[in-house]
Amino acid sequence: MIASKFSAFFASSAQPLAIILGTNEIASAIAVKLRKAHFGVILSHDPYPPVIRRGMAFYDALFDDRAVIDGIEGQRAETAMEIADIVGDDNRVAVTPLQLSDLLALRRIPVLIDARMQKRRVTPDFRFYVGLAVGLGPNFIVGENCDIAVETRPVKCGAIVETGATDDFDGVPNPLGGVGKERFTYAESSGVWHTPLDIGARVFRGLSLGNLNGATIVAPLDGVLRGLARDGVFVPQGVKLLEVDQRGRHARWTGLDARARRIADSTVQAIRQAQKRRKRAPRSAPAAL
Repeated sequence: MIASKFSAFFASSAQPLAIILGTNEIASAIAVKLRKAHFGVILSHDPYPPVIRRGMAFYDALFDDRAVIDGIEGQRAETAMEIADIVGDDNRVAVTPLQLSDLLALRRIPVLIDARMQKRRVTPDFRFYVGLAVGLGPNFIVGENCDIAVETRPVKCGAIVETGATDDFDGVPNPLGGVGKERFTYAESSGVWHTPLDIGARVFRGLSLGNLNGATIVAPLDGVLRGLARDGVFVPQGVKLLEVDQRGRHARWTGLDARARRIADSTVQAIRQAQKRRKRAPRSAPAAL
């Protein structure tokens, strides 16, 4: 069975394949939608920034934990055989520590989606190496480092960008129950994060949640841990460490939330629009990776 899936993965008639850079909740929502649209899906993990909404993401599959979202299961894969086996199933997506340069060697990639949400970093141009490059969030310019893009800011969430640039990062989080930035705790320094808690734990303002470089980190609000960096990961200074959902019985920390679903739906729509519309013009030879 695995051998037949391996052969099918490399066949000229193989199902369309999408590689998603990132394993956060947005990348994972897109993976779910694409898998249900009959794409084979591989999520390539990037450690920056750390994933905190782990109950809404396939990230924990990297540690061989069970990760299921809306009926789709993410499973760790490190070899071509493992990837082919997982991608060949209707209800699974591959989650891998392999980087894009490794995955490009496997087979032609029709669709690449950069969902790493690296708001302050320069975004490279991968258009020459894939059929269609889709950018999510800040730092994308159509025609320069992507073929089409999707906005992720709250005021334009899910808007498809076919020309020009996506909006710059403004540092304003999407409100949750009327609460904004104050529901997050940010790393004041770089270091290894330690916590005995997990997603979904009920916490109270001032409760010790873990430590970073010997400094005790406490809960900013009463509520439920909607986001929490995994114990033992390295966190850079300034990134989100945890998030508290203070909405009581309406708190949610698993599955697809409304924002992720909207962005994922728009991403699938953008891919379909671009594939129908464009006839690829010849491009100059790519530079070395």
